Formats: sequence, C-alpha cells, structure tokens
Amino acid sequence: MIEICKLNMSTVYLNKDQKHKGRVVLKFKDHKTEVSDLTPEENQIFFAELSQVVKAIVNLYHPDKVNYAIYGDLVPHLHIHIVPKYKDGLQWGGPFKDDVPKVTLSDDEYAKMVAELRAEILK
Repeated sequence: MIEICKLNMSTVYLNKDQKHKGRVVLKFKDHKTEVSDLTPEENQIFFAELSQVVKAIVNLYHPDKVNYAIYGDLVPHLHIHIVPKYKDGLQWGGPFKDDVPKVTLSDDEYAKMVAELRAEILK
C-alpha cells in the first residue's frame, strides 16, 4: 500500500491493486482490534473520516456504489477496506475478491492518484 495522508484518527492508504479504481484502506491510528474497542469520541471521529475519504473517492472516480470490509483475522488491527464498484464492471452485484488478476499501475499513475486523493480528502 502507498500512504496517501494522515487524518486525526487514521491513515489513508492507496491499495496497489487497482482492479477497483480508487480502492483504499483506512487504518485506525492506535492499536485496536475491534470497532467496539473505540471510545465514543474515537468512533465518531473515525467514522467521520471514513465518510470524508468516501466523498473524495466518489468525487474523483464516480463509482456507482462503494463497498466496505472490516477484516482482521490475519492483520488484527482496525482497518476498513473501501472498494468502489462500477455497474457493468468487475464483480458488480457480488463481493469483491482477489480471485482475478491484480491491476497494477505505473509509478507515475500511482503518484497521480495519491496526489488527487490527498488533495480531495484534505480540502
């Protein structure tokens, strides 16, 4: 993953696999494993930051829907996968999975996405 920016309660990362254009991960800043571990204030700020990131993705890439996943079996640290989905696109109408080839970009393309997302998230 490539760091995009730090927010008050989280860090935003661009997923290097861009088969779903705009896919990012939002990672909670402290070591917590469950949403229920957050204080009410942390919960409010973290989910406001989630919304802030999603709005940036929607503004830049215009997905038809955004999917969210919170895993942690193998990486027990609170993080949310934010996966834009597009009608008539890959895996529309079903879960996003890694059962199809990865889409990797050039260094310049990653740098452009990171800069666009950072600017849109922080505006």
